[in-house]
Amino acid sequence: MKKLLLVSIAFVFLLTSCGSKSKGELVGVQGKKWYPEKPYGMELIPRGSFIMGKSEEDQAKVLNAPTKTVTVRSFYMDDTEITNSEYRQFVEWVQDSIARTRLAILADELGLSSEDGGIGEYAFKQADTTKASVYDKYMLDNYSGMGDTGYEGYSLNRDEDLVWDTSEYPDEYYTEVMDSLYIPEEESYNGQRTIDVTKLKYKYSWMDIEAAARSKTGRRKDFIRQEELEIYPDTTVWIRDFEYSYNEPMHNDYFWHDAYSDYPVVGISWKQAQAFCNWRTKFKNDDNKSRGRQFVNKFRLPTEAEWEYAARGGIEGGTYPWGGPYVISDTGCFMANFKPQRGDYAADAALYTVEAKSYEPNDFNLYNMAGNVAEWTNSSYDPSSYEYVSTMNPNGGDGANARKVIRGGSWKDVAYFLQVSTRDYEYSDSARSYIGFRTVQDYMGEEDSTQ
Repeated sequence: MKKLLLVSIAFVFLLTSCGSKSKGELVGVQGKKWYPEKPYGMELIPRGSFIMGKSEEDQAKVLNAPTKTVTVRSFYMDDTEITNSEYRQFVEWVQDSIARTRLAILADELGLSSEDGGIGEYAFKQADTTKASVYDKYMLDNYSGMGDTGYEGYSLNRDEDLVWDTSEYPDEYYTEVMDSLYIPEEESYNGQRTIDVTKLKYKYSWMDIEAAARSKTGRRKDFIRQEELEIYPDTTVWIRDFEYSYNEPMHNDYFWHDAYSDYPVVGISWKQAQAFCNWRTKFKNDDNKSRGRQFVNKFRLPTEAEWEYAARGGIEGGTYPWGGPYVISDTGCFMANFKPQRGDYAADAALYTVEAKSYEPNDFNLYNMAGNVAEWTNSSYDPSSYEYVSTMNPNGGDGANARKVIRGGSWKDVAYFLQVSTRDYEYSDSARSYIGFRTVQDYMGEEDSTQ
């Protein structure tokens, strides 16, 4: 019997050896074929070293940017600031998710399904969490800011189009849910029904990798952070940022009107910009999952060093993204959107912001790295950070420091703030009419065009 068992084991080993493609050699794990791709609307910034800081005169005498040679890895960067249209896609996705979540919950409470029609058409796709995949439970589509609903792990039905025209609401239950998304009738005017933007909340989690790596104690769950915040831009910044100034038309129209779709979004706090990055990563990976492709690495805000390196466009010692020390071209035209003269905002042919693809791009094909709107970075602001940050991928990240670096200057700033080496900051929970952002993604390769 023992001899028969040994023969059986040897036979199984022989079969597995014959069927192996490695032939016993160390060939590595053969996983799925990876198809890298250049992210839409982004430019590749090649790795390199540069002298970060003020090599020219520090006119403001702030002494916060001494020169330092540093090296950054390759990354992709948006060729323009995130526009109103692009941010509206985020807002509408959150709005859509909230509506679908509330419709599905009420349908479940009423015991209705797609077969019943009406609100039942929006019932949860998966009403039995024991059958839901681990991915479905982890990537739950419940980003409605409703807290624990008891429906965690259920999948929303996104196949059925939402009805926003009140004359076409399918039943009274649908009407009840949709009306809950709008401001009360006594708060509306001119007969306009307006979405209650305070209900547009995005909920997500992330892991504090740096804190976990430096910790000698604690479990993984101790470093998972939960975030939930309102994501609609603060349009009141157009009025609050300027005393005794009439900017009501910008408050009323700038974010939502199609005329401003290609203009940079403003009124976004650093925390909202971080939420957008998280959503953009999820949005892309949800699509990749449906196509059976590997996930992409995350979109994020650039570090201060990455931003300056990209803004310089490969020009050593340049004062501005176009290199030269002047803000006017050989033909007498201004090179960026800023405040060129005291009180004369329109001298550069723009009063407020301009379209994201305005003026000439720098040598990395990035638009408006100087002027238009200042841009959030991932780095925390410390006047002395250049003295202690690493020379390899430097980043003054500090979760306890609410002051975040902004770069590039804006439409309301003088030329000094447009210089690629000028540092400034704003608090992470603040929103301004002159601060926007753009995102980056770490470079992992490009698709082979010869295959």
